[in-house]
Amino acid sequence: MGKKSDFSIAVILLILMIPLFFFMIKNIDWTTGELKQEQQEEQNANNHKDEKGTSGKEKENKEKNKDNEKGDSQAKKEQAKDHEKGKGKDKDNGNDKDKEKQDEDRTFWGVDSASMTTKEVYACVNEQFGKPKIWGRYLGTKEDVSQGITKDESQYLREQEIKILMIYNHFNDARGYDQGVELAKHAVSLADDIGLPKEKAIFADIEPDYPVDASFIQGWFDGIKATSYHSGIYGVFAEEQPLYKEYEQAIKDNKEVGEQMIIWTAHPQIEITSKEKAPPYEPVAPKGSFLLGWQYGIDAKTCNIDTNLFKGEIIEYLW
Repeated sequence: MGKKSDFSIAVILLILMIPLFFFMIKNIDWTTGELKQEQQEEQNANNHKDEKGTSGKEKENKEKNKDNEKGDSQAKKEQAKDHEKGKGKDKDNGNDKDKEKQDEDRTFWGVDSASMTTKEVYACVNEQFGKPKIWGRYLGTKEDVSQGITKDESQYLREQEIKILMIYNHFNDARGYDQGVELAKHAVSLADDIGLPKEKAIFADIEPDYPVDASFIQGWFDGIKATSYHSGIYGVFAEEQPLYKEYEQAIKDNKEVGEQMIIWTAHPQIEITSKEKAPPYEPVAPKGSFLLGWQYGIDAKTCNIDTNLFKGEIIEYLW
């Protein structure tokens, strides 16, 4: 009875425990599932936030990239423009240099005259001889010899795109260093009066019958060099002439005279010609001289001019 009773009680308890067991299992699954669902929902929310954050950052980065691309594109355009401008400048500078080099290698026809250049004189020269590139004129008037150039005349010649070569002839004795220096000062004063630009040449006119020595040539050179002008000498540089020998001595005494002083020789003499019939450029001057001009014909019967040929290098020293 006792054992049977105990067994019965155990069975009853077991039967009662089974529903409780299933109830507990059911509760545990439901709680875990809810927890899992909450965790999943939280995870999904975080992922959504991350996606939104990532999307925002990507959008921001894209905008930045677009701005950078625009900036790079603009910078490249500016660089391209600068490069083209630089190429243009280089091209212009190259063209200018090429033109200067071509001009230096060329020979130009020109005239010189003791008379004032009026419109009538200019027309006479153009019609009878051709248009000159260079026109020699005198500084200051020397009575019964030459009329000095005026500001209006210089402007008129330059308006015709003609270069002006300046000549100084207010002396008839070319001896002595001090004489050379004083005459240079007077020439500079006359040049300043008419507005001759600095670094342009002034040619001392030493005629064949003037006495001359090397000291005068040195004085003229030093006197002009002390200013911002450039020295030159015109004369008959034939070997039998005193000027030829004295100039040779001057460049022996000071090599700078030969290197820097421009020579405009009137030897040899041929004849007056038109521009088209000018002779080949074959002037004569002492060896080692800075020879850039040749007056090959003097005293034209019309227009009162002499005719010349000049090396292109002389252009930079003319007005």
